[in-house]
Amino acid sequence: MCRFVIYKGSSPVQLSHLLTRPCHSIINQAFDSRLRIDNRRPMNGDGFGVGWYDSDYDPELGGQPCIFTSVTPAWNNANLARLAVKIKSPLVFGHVRATTAGTLSLDNCHPFTYGNLMFMHNGNIAEFPRFKRRLQADLPDQIFSNVQGNTDSEWSFALLLSKIPDPSARSFTPEVLRKAMLDTIAALNKYAEDAGVNEPSLMNFCVTDGASIVVTRYISSKKDEAASLWFSSGTEFNEYAEGGHYRMTKSDKRENIIMIASEPLTFERADWMEIKTNHMVVVTPKMNLLQIPIIDKYYVPPSDPASLTRATEFAEEKGLLNPHQSKLPHDVNGGHKVPQVRRVSLQESH
Repeated sequence: MCRFVIYKGSSPVQLSHLLTRPCHSIINQAFDSRLRIDNRRPMNGDGFGVGWYDSDYDPELGGQPCIFTSVTPAWNNANLARLAVKIKSPLVFGHVRATTAGTLSLDNCHPFTYGNLMFMHNGNIAEFPRFKRRLQADLPDQIFSNVQGNTDSEWSFALLLSKIPDPSARSFTPEVLRKAMLDTIAALNKYAEDAGVNEPSLMNFCVTDGASIVVTRYISSKKDEAASLWFSSGTEFNEYAEGGHYRMTKSDKRENIIMIASEPLTFERADWMEIKTNHMVVVTPKMNLLQIPIIDKYYVPPSDPASLTRATEFAEEKGLLNPHQSKLPHDVNGGHKVPQVRRVSLQESH
């Protein structure tokens, strides 16, 4: 399965500090994933993509994200290495792909875009062909025509676009993106239920307009664990030892950097916190981070002992979870920081 990383900062970051220089960067995860057990496809070598926004809005260039994708393995692409040291951005999406649906082609490489919006997915929509036609029939013509590839991920993005009142707008409030994401998950669950699909779907979705970010860690099951997802926040993300050893530091109360990733980019235990299964993370333009429960038929409240006993076998089989995922591969010099997150209810988040 795939891996992705998201960066949002108050200052632009050089892409190489996310993609190529860290010893456990997303590119290195493509062939050496520490939190993954997958004997079927041990590498994410079916292409990659990186998307970013310019630091300053230029009316001549517009606000659309820049995208670079390739079907070659990320670790063997010289153009990516060259670009990564020449580009800086305050908001970056990175994705490495292992195909589960759709052919190996540029059209199927994440991130996907529409206007100012950018989208990625880690997981799979179970038995998607059984209700693909119904989903397509529910889309407006303009959104249907925008789909270029044949993955369940891009059609999920099209569905999300159909839930936004004006997907061609220049910007969106966090509430609009959050509601569209919730409506998308609910619709996919309804399609699957009506089609008689019993296998859970793994929906780690993320969408941004360049200012706000909405990310989900979700599975359509009350008893199974979702695909792994972590976050880190602080004031600086820097290399403190040769060999690409990075860490997140927090010198004051400000959150200058927020990172969300399928797998931690550092080996510092205190850098990262796990996002709870069936929760949504919202990052606002002012760098506030909220973790909100997705309350539906698959939600298990923390007061229920079952919330602590979700089975890991399903996600492990898909290569999206390690049974010891809460233990990072190493702890080079941990303990310097524990990132904090505000958890709110759906009602409070309005």
